[in-house]
Amino acid sequence: MPSFAPVQRLVISIAVLASFVTFLDGTVVNVALPAISRELGGGITTQQWVVDAYLITLSALILLAGSVSDAYGRVLVMRIGLIAFGVASIAVAAAFDPLTLIIARAAQGAAGALLVPSSLALITATMRADVQSRAIGVWTAFTTGAQLVGPLLGGLFVDYLSWRFVFLINVIPIGITLLLLARLHLPEHPRGVRVDWWSGALCALGLGAVVFALIEQPNLGWQSPAIWVPLAAGAALFALFLIRQQRSASPLMPLWLFRVRDFGWGNLATLFVYAALSLNGFVVGVYLQQGAGLSATAAGLASLPMTILMILISSRAGLWAGRWGPRIFMTIGPLIMAAGALLLLLVGADFDYWWQVLPAMIVMGLGLSLTVAPLTAAILGAIDEKHSGIASAVNNAVSRVAGLLVVAMLSTIVGGALDLDGFHSAAWVTAALLVLGGVVSWIGIRRNPAEPTPADAAAVAPEPR
Repeated sequence: MPSFAPVQRLVISIAVLASFVTFLDGTVVNVALPAISRELGGGITTQQWVVDAYLITLSALILLAGSVSDAYGRVLVMRIGLIAFGVASIAVAAAFDPLTLIIARAAQGAAGALLVPSSLALITATMRADVQSRAIGVWTAFTTGAQLVGPLLGGLFVDYLSWRFVFLINVIPIGITLLLLARLHLPEHPRGVRVDWWSGALCALGLGAVVFALIEQPNLGWQSPAIWVPLAAGAALFALFLIRQQRSASPLMPLWLFRVRDFGWGNLATLFVYAALSLNGFVVGVYLQQGAGLSATAAGLASLPMTILMILISSRAGLWAGRWGPRIFMTIGPLIMAAGALLLLLVGADFDYWWQVLPAMIVMGLGLSLTVAPLTAAILGAIDEKHSGIASAVNNAVSRVAGLLVVAMLSTIVGGALDLDGFHSAAWVTAALLVLGGVVSWIGIRRNPAEPTPADAAAVAPEPR
């Protein structure tokens, strides 16, 4: 990182490593799912819960964590999150049945919620304008790379050791990050504001109940009280959460943020793009093993071209977005990814990775590289430094909720079984979500986030104190 000052390099390194473990754990599990279900049982339902238990607590509590980060200091919150994440990872690796594993994954997600907003907020609080855009580009390249290289690392551990070691990968980056944090001396000024714990509970319970209903619906049917009661209760709790945000003096998700144009439309684009990424990652990781007969390592290698392209292009895309504005990249990128998703329709009963999957991975990797850094820069650059922690938390919560809901609806999307027809159905849905992400970006995103419009400034002014 030659263009950054020494302190900025240290901040970026810490932000990358702290986020790395949460992004890695969100995807490394995908190729381990068949092995987990073989050893512990439960089929596709257990596989969905292993993914969504992590995402429920991560997405619901990341809002609370963003508020805590702003209130008590980003470095302190990050240190606590790193230690808790390490302990939870060990508990996941030691799980002896599906229920224990799911509970430990939920604890892991709760710890991860402390890391992402505090780490990215370090960047947005210490850098602005073009420097911030370049830094976000670097952060995006490595953290998104962690999501993409996760299946490869997971596959190697599954094939040559055990799926349990998949969850112990975090030990080294956690240790390094704690050492680097000890060297970081930033003048933090925690605001000491009241944290709305009740809102955190409403959000977590609401999302959890809705996801339970969506995952278990194929097993029990919509007519079962065990499905429609949690679904209605979850929707009501989440509605109460939104009402409380409107009225609270210290909201976890300040609704006025969404009146800032780039922030509001950028989060809508995030919802579609990250739903597509989560669906694609889950389906490809599982189908290439259970349907195409590849080993876990080979299934993990399938996404390697995306990782390489992200590392090569993403930081440059962040720089380009800082110069020319993010709109064009946030439009073209998802449309390119949509074309890549449609290329997966080439996958047939006579499987051939080189002609049926590799072209799709290359095209999707190119589109992803052009999308993620400009998307992040547009959203976070639209909000002032004082609210960088909560803005980062809201954006990350949106991306996690997107993945949470699409994985919960997996059985409906694939028609009950992840066979070849189900794989093709998932490819169509992935492409449709990405097209929506591109269209929303073209309609909504307007300016370089480093240069807010007067309307944006007016929207920010009346926030609650």
